[in-house]
Amino acid sequence: AVCCPHSFSSDVLLKLPACFSLLRSPWELAREPPFSVCFRTVEPLEYYRRFLKENCRPDGRELGEFRATTVNIGSITTADGSALVKLGNTTVICGVKAELAAPAVDSANKGYIVPNVELPSLCSTRFRSGPPGEEAQAASQFIADVIENSQIIAKEDLCIANGKLAWVLYCDIICLDYDGNILDASTFALLAALKNVQLPSVTVNEETGLSEVNLKQKNPLVIRKHPVATSFAIFDDTLLIVDPTAEEEDLATGTVTVVTDEDDRLCSVHKPGTSKLTTQELKKRVVVFS
Repeated sequence: AVCCPHSFSSDVLLKLPACFSLLRSPWELAREPPFSVCFRTVEPLEYYRRFLKENCRPDGRELGEFRATTVNIGSITTADGSALVKLGNTTVICGVKAELAAPAVDSANKGYIVPNVELPSLCSTRFRSGPPGEEAQAASQFIADVIENSQIIAKEDLCIANGKLAWVLYCDIICLDYDGNILDASTFALLAALKNVQLPSVTVNEETGLSEVNLKQKNPLVIRKHPVATSFAIFDDTLLIVDPTAEEEDLATGTVTVVTDEDDRLCSVHKPGTSKLTTQELKKRVVVFS
C-alpha cells in the first residue's frame, strides 16, 4: 500500500494557483488533475518530504527498498557476450566484443578492458544527440574504476603470448530507457555480460609469428570478483534513499554510489553533487542498508 500524506500547511495552500480554488464548479474540477498531482507539480520537493517523513516514497517503496530487477543473458547474438538489465524502468544493455592486439610495452603480460557508457537522446529527454555528455563520461570513468579497483578480471588472464598478443575487451553499455540509478544498472549489466563471454582458443605459431584461432574450442572468462554497486540519493544532507529514480535524483542534494564485492570489500565510492554529508555520517547510514 502506498502511503499518502494528506495534511498540507496553509502557507503551501496559499502558493497554489487559481486552478485549486474550492469555489470552482465540480464540472471544472473534474476536468483538472487530482490535487495530489497538482501539488507534486507545484512543490515537488515538499511533496517528497511528506512521504519521506512517513519512511516511504510516492511509488510505494520503503527508503531502503530496491525496484524489481530482471536480467536477460545473451541478448546480442553478434557480440562475444551480452546482457540486458532492467532496474525498474531503467534499462541498459551491455555488449562485449573481443579483439586481438599487441600488449603495451610497459604491460607486456596484460590485456585491455575498454568500457564505454552511452546515454543517447532516445533514452531520455534530458540527454542530447552528439558527443558524450558529462554524465556519460562520468559513468564511463566510474565503470573503468570499478573494473580496476575490484579486479573483476585480472588483465594478466587476457594475455595470450607475453609481449606479443593479448585480448582487448570492448564493453559498450547503452542506456535504452533512463529512470535513474544508471550506475547500479550498468555495473550489473557489465558483470552479467562478462560472465557470458566465450573466447576462442588462440595460440601464436613460434615459426611464423602468426596467431592461430580455434573457433571450435571456446573458454569463458575467469571472473575473479563480483562487484555490486548500490546507489543512494541524499535528501536535505541527512536522509539516504536507495535506488533513486530520475525524479528523486533531480530533487536530491546529491547522490552516492558504494561498490562492494562478495567479500564485503569496499571497491569504490562515487559521490558527485554538493551534499555536505561527511564521510563518517555516510559510513553510519550505509551500514544500515548493508
